[in-house]
Amino acid sequence: MNKEELYLAEDNLAAEIEEISEFVFNHAELGSEEFKSCKYLVEKLKEHGFTVTCPYLNLDTAFRAELYCGEGPKVAVLPEYDALPGYGPNKDEVAHACGHNWIAASTLGAALTLAKFKDQINGTIVVIGAPAEETTGGKCDIANRGGYDDIDAALQFHLGAENNMNIMTLAMDSIEFRFQGTASHAAAYPEKGVNALDAVNLMFAGINAMRQQTRNDARVAGIITSGGAACNIIPDYAACQFYIRAKDRAYLEELTQKVINCAKGAELMTGAKLEYFNFENSYDDLVYHDGLRALMRKNLNDLGVTDFVDSDEEASGSSDIGNVSHVCPTVYCELDTGARPKVFAHHETFLKYVHGKMARHTLHTATKALAATALDVFENPDIVK
Repeated sequence: MNKEELYLAEDNLAAEIEEISEFVFNHAELGSEEFKSCKYLVEKLKEHGFTVTCPYLNLDTAFRAELYCGEGPKVAVLPEYDALPGYGPNKDEVAHACGHNWIAASTLGAALTLAKFKDQINGTIVVIGAPAEETTGGKCDIANRGGYDDIDAALQFHLGAENNMNIMTLAMDSIEFRFQGTASHAAAYPEKGVNALDAVNLMFAGINAMRQQTRNDARVAGIITSGGAACNIIPDYAACQFYIRAKDRAYLEELTQKVINCAKGAELMTGAKLEYFNFENSYDDLVYHDGLRALMRKNLNDLGVTDFVDSDEEASGSSDIGNVSHVCPTVYCELDTGARPKVFAHHETFLKYVHGKMARHTLHTATKALAATALDVFENPDIVK
C-alpha cells in the first residue's frame, strides 16, 4: 500500500465522511450530553469492523474503538463532538461553532480509510471519543483513568483561522474558594459578625498585588460567585472561582500555591473559615512530539498545504489535549477555514465554515493527513519510541 492508494480510498469514502460531519452538526449537543452523536459514531465504527467500548471509563458519552491489524503500534485519532450554547437569533440554540462535527468526521474518516487496508497494516487503529472538551474536559478524565497509557501516537486536527503546526496551550487549574463567616446585623451588631465577603475581597487584593511578580505568560482570572444577600446583613458566606494558567505545569503549580496562600491570608485576617477545591479538571500544557509533527507537516505539504504560520503562536487558551500529550506522543494542528476576512472559533460566523460545501476541502485534507501520518507510524514505529 502507498499513500496514493490511501488517498483514493478516502476519496471513495468522501460522501460517508461528509455525512458524519452533517449528522453531528445537525444534532448539536452540550458537553456530556452528546448521546445522539456518540451513538451514531459508535454504530458507524461497528459497521466498519471496529470493536467498541461505550461507555468508556465510566463516561457515558465516551467510547474507545479498536481494529487490530497485527502486531505493532497503537495509533489513536481523537474525535470531539460536543457543541456550544448561545447561538441563533435569540441566543438560545446549541451549535457547533467550534467545528467539533468536523473533528469527528475527519478523525473517523481517517480510521475508516485505514480500515480498508487492515490486511496490510501492522498495528491497531484506535479511536477514542471524548466528551465535553468545551467544559469539563473529557480527555482529562480519560487520561487520569489510564485511557491513553497504551497509545503510541495520538492525532487530531482543528479548524482555525490559519494553517498552524505550532499551537500552544496553557496549563490551567480551576479552583473554587469558599469562606464561612458569621451573620450579624450590619448596623446594630456589626462587632458580632465575621464578614465572609471581606475575605473574598482581601483575597482579590492579594492576588492583584501578586500580579507584578508573575511571569508574562501567567493568567489569573476570577469572579465572585456569592457575596451576600442584603446590605444590612454581614455576609456569613462568600465564594469565588479562579482560572489560573501558565505556559508549563511546573510554574502553574507554583502560581496556584500563591493564589491559595492569598486565600489563607484572607482567612487569617478575617476569621472566616476557608475551604477550596478544583471545580473543573486541571489542564496540562500541550507538549509536541517533534517526530510526529514533522511527519504531519510533510503529509500536509504533499497534499498542497504549505502556507503555515512560521512562528509559535502565543499561548492563550487551554485544552484537554494537553493532558493527552503528557501521556503519549501527540500531534495537534489547525487548518485554515479559508474565510476572508479571518473568522475565529466560537464566533457565530464560524458556523458557515465547519460543515457543508465550505468545509469539504479542509475536511478531506485533514482526513488524508491523519490517515497518512498514522500509516507512517505503523510503518516506522521507532518514530515514536
